Amino acid sequence: MTSPKLKSELQLLIEARHHDPFALLGRHPQDKKVTVRVHLPHAKTVKIAEGNHQLARIQNTDLFEWHGKIDQVPNRYRLIWRDTENHEHIAYDPYCFPPQLPDFDLYLFGEGKHWHAYRFLGSHLHETDDIPGVLFAVWAPNAERVSVVGDFNCWDGRTHPMRVRGSSGIWELFIPGLHPGNLYKFEIRNRCNGEILVKSDPYGQQFEVRPSNATIISRPSSYVWQDEDWLEMRKCSDWLHQPMSVYEVHLGSWQRGSEGEFLNYKVLAKELVDYVKDMGFSHIELLPITEHPFDASWGYQATGYYAPTSRFGTPEDFRYFMNYCHHCNIGVILDWVPAHFPKDAHGLARFDGEPLYEHADPRKGEHLDWSTLIFNYGRYEVKNFLLSSAIYWLEEFHIDGLRVDAVASMLYLDYSRDEWIPNKYGGRENLEAIEFLRELNIVVHSEHPGAVVIAEESTSWPQVTRPSHLGGGGLGFSMKWNMGWMNDTLRYISQNPIHRKYHHDLLTFSMLYCFNENFMLPFSHDEVVHGKGSMLSKMPGDEWQRFANLRLLYTYMFTHPGKKLLFMGTEFGQGTEWNSATTLDWYVLQYGFHKGLQLLVKDLNRLYKSESALNHFEFEWQGFEWIDCHDAGQSILSYIRKKDDDFLIIIVNFTPVPRHNYYIGVPRLCQYTEILNSDSHYYGGSGVGNGDTKLIAEERPWMEKPYSVSINLPPLGGIILRPEPLQSEPVVNEVVHENEKEKFLDNPAIDLT
Repeated sequence: MTSPKLKSELQLLIEARHHDPFALLGRHPQDKKVTVRVHLPHAKTVKIAEGNHQLARIQNTDLFEWHGKIDQVPNRYRLIWRDTENHEHIAYDPYCFPPQLPDFDLYLFGEGKHWHAYRFLGSHLHETDDIPGVLFAVWAPNAERVSVVGDFNCWDGRTHPMRVRGSSGIWELFIPGLHPGNLYKFEIRNRCNGEILVKSDPYGQQFEVRPSNATIISRPSSYVWQDEDWLEMRKCSDWLHQPMSVYEVHLGSWQRGSEGEFLNYKVLAKELVDYVKDMGFSHIELLPITEHPFDASWGYQATGYYAPTSRFGTPEDFRYFMNYCHHCNIGVILDWVPAHFPKDAHGLARFDGEPLYEHADPRKGEHLDWSTLIFNYGRYEVKNFLLSSAIYWLEEFHIDGLRVDAVASMLYLDYSRDEWIPNKYGGRENLEAIEFLRELNIVVHSEHPGAVVIAEESTSWPQVTRPSHLGGGGLGFSMKWNMGWMNDTLRYISQNPIHRKYHHDLLTFSMLYCFNENFMLPFSHDEVVHGKGSMLSKMPGDEWQRFANLRLLYTYMFTHPGKKLLFMGTEFGQGTEWNSATTLDWYVLQYGFHKGLQLLVKDLNRLYKSESALNHFEFEWQGFEWIDCHDAGQSILSYIRKKDDDFLIIIVNFTPVPRHNYYIGVPRLCQYTEILNSDSHYYGGSGVGNGDTKLIAEERPWMEKPYSVSINLPPLGGIILRPEPLQSEPVVNEVVHENEKEKFLDNPAIDLT
């Protein structure tokens, strides 16, 4: 006789509303007897394989029961059932297994201190009592019921409801017999209003190709890494004093296949990495490849914080890409987005029917400009989700660093909003986000020494790249994008040269704050989208002047203190604004000006990497010295880059007027050799300069230097001079190679005479 209470409980189970299915389903011994109860909505008949015991259907339900002696059914038993199409199935009953997740993992997660939460949350191949299957776990504290639904149970939430682990808010279920490749989601019933939501796994490590969005059960990686030497070198390297030249890439539009299809990670490994290596860049920065549903978001609206997007292949394919990069001595930085996430119904938004990963109040929880939601950094489990994601990419894919997107939007509660909620002190600073960023940097740098974390921070927030443990409010980032330098420089270079003398301070101002932070100089994707035009189109004048200006700009950039970043296409003068739906205009490289610009960038990279004067002291004042920053009338800057006694002299002329016999002060009485000239014929310039001429310093004080030298300064050009002993023979331009010259002897656009 079934009691009224049990009937009520069973009715909740039938209606998929029961919060504790293990209390009713599975094997329940009492005294010397046992009851086995199963709920199989698509079954016609069910029996226990061990003993061939037939279960009886409870009338008008999909519940089946068997009652017998306790020794007739083992603790772990299999069910044999026939479905409505008369197909037979056999599998262990998921409800005869005890809880699988260790309490310690649940505790650390609740405290926000589980840096490897991805190892137990999500789906994982698992074995218990020598029985293989898949263990699912998800955090949904506002749920009345959570079920695993997938292609193995007709996507029916009644079939595999999960057990909740006390007050942790974590639900788990071990399902025997599942395999890698099975598709699944979580079906969640909100306990307040009964709303049913179907969500992708927040910790999923592989997803279907969009527009489908189910999570794929993946097997543990069997990839054999061969980058131990690289990782050891990275761990021991002094990256602060080593060259870093970054090529920023959107994988979907760098190149595509012959039919317009996306290239696989393995194909990109060969084609992209070989190109980057040939160009002399030290790192690739990938626009976000975390899984995302909308191509046009470029990855900045992520739904899978633990999965490389399936657009370009599998996680193992991406491991191949990373290994190949390291084999070629190329580092990889991942653009990572902890500032916001999209509202897609299958994603994190209102994950269990309530604001969970986001703030409940839209004044704190929504970016109106981007129509996205803001993480609740004050909630331990949310902070843990993000910190674990950062560690996941570094650990599982050997990523060399993270570029953290939109840091300014995280730091300020009033960022781009009219209505906002002050912090507990009445200020505009987001105290929880600040603490999260500090912890992020501490965890990354301690867990993976040598990995870098770079902030895209567009305000004057102090101490972004100063260690937090030293006091003074440092955020602990490795580097920060120098948005001020980028904006000032582009504003200056876009002026008609005749007007530049009135804006000279835009160039010199950067040296007033240049060493306050560890800066990276970025000409990124943000500067060539949304109507801003290409880098080439920003340059004033006719075609010759536009290319000359751009060559001059890059020469100035590569000789200015700070690590370097160029977005793909800007290295060869892409003519049109970047369009993520099409590939770059590679065909323009058949034209001399474009090819010449590409060759200049290649040579600037080589020079930057080979000359310690340019790359050693990029964050310290010891590496820079003005010769003359006051020649606004002629729009000329001259300065020294140095390391100890080694130095180079750089002179840049931002007018189209060549300056012959232009005197500059120099620190040493010696001969000076021109080792790079952005106006060289080789790069498509006019060829004005000093060539192999011996530039002999005179004992004539000038510009507060003890000596001086007379030079020829090219129009809209920059030159780099190296000191040589007086008795030495002239040296040819070290970055120009004769075999490369021969390639362009038949190119009428480049005069090599």
